[in-house]
Amino acid sequence: MNRTVVNAWAPRAVCTPRCVGSGSERPFPAVVALRLVLVVLLAPLLPLLAVPLPGRVRLQRSACRVVLRCFGVRVTTTGGPVRNLRGMLVVSPHVSWLDVFVIGAVSPGTFVARADLISWPGVGALARMMRIIPIERDSLRGLPVVVDAVAARLRAGRTVVAFPEGTTWCGRAHGRFYPAMFQAAVDAGRPVQPLQLTYRHPDGSPSTVPAFVGDDSLLASMRRLITARRTIAQVHVAALQLPGTDRRELAARCQAAAGWRVRRRRRVRIAC
Repeated sequence: MNRTVVNAWAPRAVCTPRCVGSGSERPFPAVVALRLVLVVLLAPLLPLLAVPLPGRVRLQRSACRVVLRCFGVRVTTTGGPVRNLRGMLVVSPHVSWLDVFVIGAVSPGTFVARADLISWPGVGALARMMRIIPIERDSLRGLPVVVDAVAARLRAGRTVVAFPEGTTWCGRAHGRFYPAMFQAAVDAGRPVQPLQLTYRHPDGSPSTVPAFVGDDSLLASMRRLITARRTIAQVHVAALQLPGTDRRELAARCQAAAGWRVRRRRRVRIAC
């Protein structure tokens, strides 16, 4: 269950499972069966992504692309070059659990992720091995600790990926970037790389197939992807942003650079 919460940093998204559609075209049954087999076979190999082998970044990027192929997802990139800077904060809108693999295929790093991810079967072990920074979305008291942890990783030259909307949206509607995580970049004096992540059908129309919102389950989300003919994940690499001294101003700059215009609550409901 993808439970959203209400507090000043991570408000409840208005998106629900009713926002989520399925692919209009289905793959051949043999393709669906092959995807299921590959998912089962690859799952035990995912912890290898955390092994400190030479060229691990390239290995992580390739492994993420293989996982995406198992779910019928192709990644395309537009915009500027994907930079490999030491100590960079990467921020993106948040639609799905799939976002981790999409961004990992483009710019691998350490992720700030929901704390209950640690308890998910299989995925939890991988999360611990990859040193994911856990965050309790319903606890503002623990937020400064998370920000300090992110800043420490940035100072150590690690790439950290965060989703500053604070919760998932369906992909047709989206929220604003909240400034909390940007304080880490300000404290560490490290740049921020905004990404615009969108999912589309093969004909170019927006897709909500990967969305993981409201009371949707992980298995239901995975089933939609496996039974959809194809999903295109488009990653637009926006202009790199210097941290400055004001986290709110930095958050606004990153959201503008990524091309997101936040609509009013009433319009967001209609969009879904």
